[in-house]
Amino acid sequence: MTTTSFSRASVPLSRSSVPAPCVVPAFEPVRGGGARRRPLRALGRGRRAPVVLLAVTVAALAVAGSGAGTGRGAGAGAGASPSGVAVTPRARPPAAVAVRLVSAPVRIADAETVRLLRAGDRVDVIAAPNSPMGGAGEARVVATGARVAEVPRSGETRSDGGALVVLSVPRSTAAALAGAGVTSQLAVTLC
Repeated sequence: MTTTSFSRASVPLSRSSVPAPCVVPAFEPVRGGGARRRPLRALGRGRRAPVVLLAVTVAALAVAGSGAGTGRGAGAGAGASPSGVAVTPRARPPAAVAVRLVSAPVRIADAETVRLLRAGDRVDVIAAPNSPMGGAGEARVVATGARVAEVPRSGETRSDGGALVVLSVPRSTAAALAGAGVTSQLAVTLC
């Protein structure tokens, strides 16, 4: 077997043996899926933050735009939208109002009942009308759920058997208790 080896030096290169350069025609790039899938692709490629930020901005503008007709904006008259149409204000849920409690001294007719009470107990106060003939007047509830603030010590009762109790109640209830104490005998029931 004979092998033939060719060396580069032995084969001369000519200009005719090199091919002419090819020219590639210009064309538009091919894109698959079209423009309608771009937002979904953006989510898939880790670009969630800008898309979420855009959604939050749109929601905030929608909320701000819905409150513009309530007369809060600059230049809008009270109760009128910028277009001049009358607008009723949105109803707000009632806020929890802190009720200020006052101390109300109440004379309870039965001292034995008062001895059952302790500070912090909740009681209902019932008024039975005083009648010199022992008539049948209707009893009524003057205060419900009043908190007992102070009770008398043993031996601090009146000669007629009554005892003074201090209750924490709203101011309006304290006035009702004072009025009922003048015209009626008061009793308590534990809640």
